[in-house]
Amino acid sequence: MSAVCLVVFVLLSNCAAGAQVINLYQGPPPGTEGWPQNEKTYENTPVGTVVMNVSTPTLTAYLPDKAKATGTGVIIAPGGAFVALAISLEGTDLARWLQARGIAAFVLKYRIPEKKGEGIPANMDMDEAGKYGIADGIRAVNLLRSRAAEFSLKPDRIGIIGFSAGGMVAAYTMLQPDADARPNFAAIIYGAPFGKMPAIPAKLPPIFMTWAQDDAVALRPIQKFHEALTSAGQKPEVHIYTSGGHGFGMKKQGTTSDHWADSLYYWLDAQGILK
Repeated sequence: MSAVCLVVFVLLSNCAAGAQVINLYQGPPPGTEGWPQNEKTYENTPVGTVVMNVSTPTLTAYLPDKAKATGTGVIIAPGGAFVALAISLEGTDLARWLQARGIAAFVLKYRIPEKKGEGIPANMDMDEAGKYGIADGIRAVNLLRSRAAEFSLKPDRIGIIGFSAGGMVAAYTMLQPDADARPNFAAIIYGAPFGKMPAIPAKLPPIFMTWAQDDAVALRPIQKFHEALTSAGQKPEVHIYTSGGHGFGMKKQGTTSDHWADSLYYWLDAQGILK
């Protein structure tokens, strides 16, 4: 093999390793074995790349350079109202940002019901639509812990970040009854439980929340979730921006919400999660 070919081979191997795709389950996922839908991907939408009709949940790994690796791993759950996943704006864009800072990022492509018709169905039961993604979020934490050594992770430094509906996935993953299976930290980005408010356990891992005051989609559910957390004695780190709307993700709009990821990074550092 020539020197040039060797360099290309190494680069391709590193890229492939950095974007390894991991199936969450061996065989059909429990509860949706009969789903007939075919997954579809749409590029260049107003919110970037969008995925619909997900029936095979996966994690896509973005691993940092070993010289920078902190041992921290983060599962990223994109939003999309449980009818789609904004996989780039609220997934891979953040994953690469974290990867560059020594944090291993794993984009969660969780199950969502088949998309039928235009828009979000009227009177949608968010608890029913979201239960599959929640199960996948819980499974993802357990899977990464069991394979922590493979990805150079510390089992006590595995967290979850969720956007909008993905924030509901992250919230329920954090609130699950099995305390030992909860993530070590959770970041809820303009998201919340959008159905029935779940019970809030007495002890939870560190929580980061952020949203914009001009969120015309999910402001009240987010505020209600924050109130429920504080009423239960939790003290989440909260960043509320004047503007940014709903779904700002990693996009730059010239508002202070453009810098939420920096605030998240500083918060993680202050928790001792990056040392």
